[in-house]
Amino acid sequence: MNRIPKISGVAVSVPEFRVEQKTAKEFARRIFSNRTSDVDRILSVFDNSQIDTRYFSRPLEWFEQPHTLSEKNQVYIDSSTKLCLDATQRLFKQNDISPEEIDYIIYVNTTGLATPSIDARLINLLGLRQNIRRIPIWGLGCAGGAAGLSHAYHHLLGHPNEKVLLIACELCGLTFLCNDYSKSNLVATALFGEGAAAVLLASGEIESNGLEIVATNSRFFPDSLDVMGWNIIDSGLQVVFAKQIPEIIEKHALSDFTEFLKTNNLQLKDISKFLFHPGGAKVLEAYQHALGMSNGSLSHSAGVLRRYGNMSSVTVLFVLDEFFRNPDRKAEGYGLISALGPGFSSESLLFKL
Repeated sequence: MNRIPKISGVAVSVPEFRVEQKTAKEFARRIFSNRTSDVDRILSVFDNSQIDTRYFSRPLEWFEQPHTLSEKNQVYIDSSTKLCLDATQRLFKQNDISPEEIDYIIYVNTTGLATPSIDARLINLLGLRQNIRRIPIWGLGCAGGAAGLSHAYHHLLGHPNEKVLLIACELCGLTFLCNDYSKSNLVATALFGEGAAAVLLASGEIESNGLEIVATNSRFFPDSLDVMGWNIIDSGLQVVFAKQIPEIIEKHALSDFTEFLKTNNLQLKDISKFLFHPGGAKVLEAYQHALGMSNGSLSHSAGVLRRYGNMSSVTVLFVLDEFFRNPDRKAEGYGLISALGPGFSSESLLFKL
């Protein structure tokens, strides 16, 4: 019996309001003009973002008015429940899975709070078993999707005949603060989008052509709390971005991946697929430079960034979905899934095609 944990299927969902990047740029111009010095130069981030479209749970006009943290949070609860339900139902249908077959549910997010957590709401709506085990994970930011996969993998090592449902939903638009005229808020306005993803992981008796997870790796950077995250203030979540993130990638990515692969008797040249979280165009460029990649090596990541923007923890799962739907996933070899997040930290998985 094959007891290797596998990623068996992925499905995604986005909210209803689609925004072109040129429209978002004009929105930012209205908000930041006359309040931010050299705004025209800073607005070039929209042109250089390599993003065409994004999706949001509310129309742009809604974001032009201030909203309390409680108002935003209620939007998160309502919208994330709807999006996660849609993504999970798609996943079940695509993989011919019934709700009763799920043994363990992991819910990942950073952009909203809920107690009971969103997974409890989904148990009711999906008709999952009453004895299902669950764990909500909050606060891992952009690294959360990859970390969720890792947690599912380690659970399946000890429970090889179970099925794990991983769900992530981020509504990053809700973190926009219309009275915050900082450069970080403006850059976030150019990058952030919203979406949800559901992933099925299984092993043991499950017959699947999914991706075999070989190993996982976590990397924490000491004394780097100010690199990425949120400041929680009365009006919501205020984004924290440090401009040195691409520099960190260029400095550490090669050695970190080399060490991880070495522990699995592999080298970077053995990796044929790179499914990285596209935090932004500069992040992807930094990976390409640091790892000596050829053009097109991060095509799945770049494609997701172009069509959806940065959706925090969800984005790498969209990249995984893109990969699953692409015929070239039938190729042989190894691949890497990786994402950076607050801490400052990274989460990575080695998989076999």
